[in-house]
Amino acid sequence: MAKSEMNPKVDWFFNKDTKWQEEYSKLRIIALNCGLTEQLKWGNPCYTLGDKNIVLIHGFKEYCAYLFFKGALMKDESGILIQQTPNVQVPRQVRFASVKEITKLAPTLKAYIKEAIEVEKSGVKATLKKASEYAIPEEFQNKLDENPALKKAFYALTPGRQRGYIFYFSQAKLAKTREERVEKYMQQILMGKGIDD
Repeated sequence: MAKSEMNPKVDWFFNKDTKWQEEYSKLRIIALNCGLTEQLKWGNPCYTLGDKNIVLIHGFKEYCAYLFFKGALMKDESGILIQQTPNVQVPRQVRFASVKEITKLAPTLKAYIKEAIEVEKSGVKATLKKASEYAIPEEFQNKLDENPALKKAFYALTPGRQRGYIFYFSQAKLAKTREERVEKYMQQILMGKGIDD
């Protein structure tokens, strides 16, 4: 695989002061050595093949990670791919807490990136769950049952927008918080908009 060039528009991400800077730099080099194009998407370095996303670097409080966009379609022979949350359907993470871990896994990570490229080139698609297959939180279901206009507007949304609301409402641990979230977004649903519109 040919080495790719660093994208100056992405440099700020690697230059900002965070606890994962060394790890980010190591992950960047591995991805660039796999011949992918470096871009900035969702505020994170994203490595693409043509216009297709292959892997993204991102960080959290406890770990930094590679996010493989079609990870669920990969073999994962080393057993290192993690489903971030139960609602994430296709992407999978490989998580790291140190440069040492990344260095140790570097050959495996390159093999995984190569496999991710082959999965993308093959054109294989994942079978996604429909919005109707997800449990609607009780607090939202009650509002849908009470308000026919809200129910009609919600089911007129695209499946992706429906899932977005279901996931967001479901993430709240307390019933009171779920109710507040539903109340906050009712008007937006009635206007036919998604949660991020």
